[in-house]
Amino acid sequence: METKTPPGVAGDNGGGKQETGTRGRRRNRDIDSKARFFLPKQGSTLKAPELGQEMTTEGDALIQALKRDQHFYVVTVWKAVAEQNGGSPVIIKQAVAADTRTE
Repeated sequence: METKTPPGVAGDNGGGKQETGTRGRRRNRDIDSKARFFLPKQGSTLKAPELGQEMTTEGDALIQALKRDQHFYVVTVWKAVAEQNGGSPVIIKQAVAADTRTE
């Protein structure tokens, strides 16, 4: 049985191909800029995760997680978009910008 790494998780390259050069790094930086960082809610577990306090940056999340001896969550919001690939429609994922997120 094949298991895939979820998008945005270290090791995921979006399609099984090895990315090299600045193109892959630029894409990851763009995704990282749209990521949000959360500490877990009190009583939350890895099997039943609940988002708690949001951290401003990944660095803040790392520091607070270390101080509290706990993990943290990285959340990226995606939107499904249809595009034409030749004559066939293809569904792709598109990262949602911070200013267009809805509550």
